[in-house]
Amino acid sequence: MYIRNLFILLAVSFLSLNQSLAQDSLSSLQLLFVGDIMGHGPQIRSAEVVKNVSYDYEPCFDFVQTIIESADLAIGNLEVTLPGKAPYQGYPQFRSPDDLAKALRFSGFDMMVTSNNHSNDAGKLGVVHTIDVLKDYGFYQTGTFKNEEEREWYYPLVLYKNGFKLAFLNYTYDTNGLPTKAPTVVNLIDTTQMKTDMEVARALKPDAIIVLMHWGLEYQLNESKKQQRLANQLFEWGADYIIGSHPHVIQPIKDHSVMNGDSLIDYRLAVYSLGNFISNQTKPNTDGGLMFEMTLFKNLSSGEVTPGPHHYIPVWRYIEKDKKGKATYRVVPISAFEAENVLNMPANKWKAMLNFARKMRKHLGKYDSFERLLTLNDLGLGHLKETAQEKKVAPAKQTTE
Repeated sequence: MYIRNLFILLAVSFLSLNQSLAQDSLSSLQLLFVGDIMGHGPQIRSAEVVKNVSYDYEPCFDFVQTIIESADLAIGNLEVTLPGKAPYQGYPQFRSPDDLAKALRFSGFDMMVTSNNHSNDAGKLGVVHTIDVLKDYGFYQTGTFKNEEEREWYYPLVLYKNGFKLAFLNYTYDTNGLPTKAPTVVNLIDTTQMKTDMEVARALKPDAIIVLMHWGLEYQLNESKKQQRLANQLFEWGADYIIGSHPHVIQPIKDHSVMNGDSLIDYRLAVYSLGNFISNQTKPNTDGGLMFEMTLFKNLSSGEVTPGPHHYIPVWRYIEKDKKGKATYRVVPISAFEAENVLNMPANKWKAMLNFARKMRKHLGKYDSFERLLTLNDLGLGHLKETAQEKKVAPAKQTTE
């Protein structure tokens, strides 16, 4: 892992030092991916401002907004439908207010993929309205479509940013038995169709092909044999990166080697599952996930693309409650908050976050990426520490003479 990352960094350094390469001909692109964005019933109730009318999800992402905004492209898996009207509900058929999309956009996300096992939870109108809302808020979106014609015209999704051309594909293993009502389309894991889609993607000659997969076995910390086989197929068909969701827990990040010609080995990367970004799940290891960052470099003169370093940021779902018991769901980047309990979490919650971090670091330490450590100052949240310290200082005792 470290040898490969060192090689990549040295290669990039060599390019930057090469006198024949103009300083402004090297472009970079930072991509950010997060796991499952869910909307359980308690989350909906916690965000409610006016019953069945308005909801405020923005506080959920306060602590990670700086991270999201710093990416050139920030991408999430929206594992709810946006039906556009009440009643809103959580499991088993997720129907969240449009205000969730508004908050995600405000926090800095650029793209949502929508092919997952809950895509059909609000029926045909839910598929259509979810797409409309996301696009109205300025998101790039793919994985579900209003009709076959839309899919034919706009899939794979091709984005241009910082001189890069990227192709995105998105598939799910199932829709929980709920049929996809014509004319809408939900991309399913169908290897025949996927191979055809990959041929189209390659023909577009993008700088990278990124496949977002909703797959695997729920609550399993290691990827399945089926995931491994499918990943190998996707890499053989031309995928450069695979980003996974659905298990609701963090699974390994692994380099894959693919033969390119008789002797040249190309490296590919599979992030098997990012876990939960935000949810109300309470099963073991479901109370957190990863924000995964990776960088690409491109010589704009030659067109050569070089993979840069990649790393992850563990996050934990904290349910903060005020004195009246009102809950606020928050995504907490663990490394910035673990040195001191600046949020004044109850002891059991503080311990749960630290235990999650310890276990996931041990789990991920065996594989092919590394953690990016953060401080409160990195996030523009240094005031939280100052406020916590002020609260610890007891007021001076008043005396009279």
